[in-house]
Amino acid sequence: MIHPGGLGDVLLAVPAIVRLRTRFPNHCLTLCAEDQVAKLLIACRIIDEWASVQGRVCADMFAGADSVTGQVQTWLEDCDFAIGWMQDLDGTLNETLKAVGARKVVVRSPFSTAILATHQCDRFLESIDEIPSDDEADVLLKVTEPLINLGGACLETAGFVIGQLLVVIHPGSGSAHKCVVPETLASVVVAAQIFGATPVVLEGPADREPVERLLQLCVNPPIVLKGLDVLTVAGVLALVRPCVGQDSGVRQIAGPLGGRRIGFVWATGSGSWGATAWCGRPGVGLGGRRRPGSGGGGMPRSHRARARRSRGPLAARERSGGRGPRRARDVAG
Repeated sequence: MIHPGGLGDVLLAVPAIVRLRTRFPNHCLTLCAEDQVAKLLIACRIIDEWASVQGRVCADMFAGADSVTGQVQTWLEDCDFAIGWMQDLDGTLNETLKAVGARKVVVRSPFSTAILATHQCDRFLESIDEIPSDDEADVLLKVTEPLINLGGACLETAGFVIGQLLVVIHPGSGSAHKCVVPETLASVVVAAQIFGATPVVLEGPADREPVERLLQLCVNPPIVLKGLDVLTVAGVLALVRPCVGQDSGVRQIAGPLGGRRIGFVWATGSGSWGATAWCGRPGVGLGGRRRPGSGGGGMPRSHRARARRSRGPLAARERSGGRGPRRARDVAG
């Protein structure tokens, strides 16, 4: 499997990867992807082996069959099915995979206009000729002991006690167009503190500015955890409920780990995705004020989020679908 996307993009392909595990129960699942997310899927036992999509090993596959050597050559010579979730305009990757030895090859971008599914998660499934199903709600990332240990050590180093009531807030996103105004998240910080919980802010490599804007609005600034690798972030999210954030890769991790997540999902164009439908735990899609300059209009069909009321104002499940453009609803509580 070759997937050059970022953290959230690769996580959206997990149900498709799990379907491949079901289709090939006795095979080794190998993923060429970004290092951090590949290591996370190894730790959660979704895949068996991985190679960096940014390294020479994977780059050789785009240079022709004669350039493929070493471990990748060994994998492909014994490969029954190779899937590349990306564009291959000149067919080079397709031909290389076949020439080296893969019995069946599919190279198809999840953005292909030939794919009819609405939600991005379902589009990955359709790309391998699988039918989307509500059973995807049962697909969870396995919370292993090493992940728990990483998260626990991180929280203890920051001065927290395991079991303490914490609320994780992730202010950043891969696109500024997907971010709410900092005042919205500042109100979440205040609400958590009034409730007696301790807000904890996660700051990734690209989150410095949104974190700074949030802290400037907080009378009692929360503790910030920064510089964490993805495995440690996953460990923290596995121990803390809930996670509040934008439509980002970090928030995508929380649901599949079994946590509750509250997300702000916007109509931001083709670069954004709606809430994933496979988290297996209650989540909430919230409305609010967009950041200035983030555009407007109805939410495209592929980016809808439905908030379904259940037994309480916040007991809604993140889903995708529906029959027309609509904005994510405000959920009060």
